[in-house]
Amino acid sequence: MTQHGETHAPHHDHAHGPGHAHGPGHAHHGHAHGEGGELDWARLAPLLELQAEVAGTAYREAADWLGTLVPVAGVRRLLDVGSGPGVITTLLAEAFPYAEAVAVDGSPELLERARARAEARGLGGRVSTLRAELPDETAGLGEADLLWAGNSLHHIGDQRAALAAFAELLRPGGLVALVEGGLPPRHLPRDIGIGRPGLEARFDAEHADSFARMRSELPGATREPDDWRAMFVSAGLTPAGTRTFLVDVPAPVPPVVRELAVAHFGRLRENFGERLGAEDRATLDRLLDPADERSLHHRTDLFHLTAHTVHTARKG
Repeated sequence: MTQHGETHAPHHDHAHGPGHAHGPGHAHHGHAHGEGGELDWARLAPLLELQAEVAGTAYREAADWLGTLVPVAGVRRLLDVGSGPGVITTLLAEAFPYAEAVAVDGSPELLERARARAEARGLGGRVSTLRAELPDETAGLGEADLLWAGNSLHHIGDQRAALAAFAELLRPGGLVALVEGGLPPRHLPRDIGIGRPGLEARFDAEHADSFARMRSELPGATREPDDWRAMFVSAGLTPAGTRTFLVDVPAPVPPVVRELAVAHFGRLRENFGERLGAEDRATLDRLLDPADERSLHHRTDLFHLTAHTVHTARKG
């Protein structure tokens, strides 16, 4: 299977491939397909990058926190499993300056963007890429002192077995960090002056159903409570702490956040539009119409608020 790193959890619009894209961003469950039903990474990659960049401050805070859990100088090799276009890979490489950082993904298109991003930031000598389909090729990822899996584990049918395989890769004292869960993104107030109030809450319900269907259709799908501490222990790891990092961009938002919101709602219309009531579809169409003064293109009440939860555990 492919993963995507910066795309998010059940509540986000993920991008299959490596987070959460559903990461801050994701493009999930059958969206943005090109010829032959394959995901169109040329189309999705910029959105994944936008999502991760908007959440950059939160992810930098998370990386700094990881540096308090494992000696920075002791991290000589780190894996970003489900790296997508490598936004988080480069951030981790900057936070752990003695490490070789490896972007792991199943999409050649996204790995090429990860390589280009690392080169542009002067990190080409320390950032490498590795194409791998998980869980089948997990053992080939090699040893690591730090393994980051950003909204990628939930794309594997048997999460418990996958986590045990991750644990096998860790060197003694090594750390695994899972980004799973958090809070759904919010971009608009409850009442936006058009349509029925609570539009985004109704999207949450659609996302929950979509996420459950995605999980049930994965090869080897096993229903597992999202008790990450218990799964860490079952994998022979010692829980090292959980923290949630806030992404808070209040109104008025900069152009990059407005662009991200337009892309986000456009994908919602594409993916869930036919499952929504006529009133909600009409509201979405107005929000996406640049000629409408109440659209996302012009609204003064647009914001970006979400949270990403990082669960950690140590080996040995």
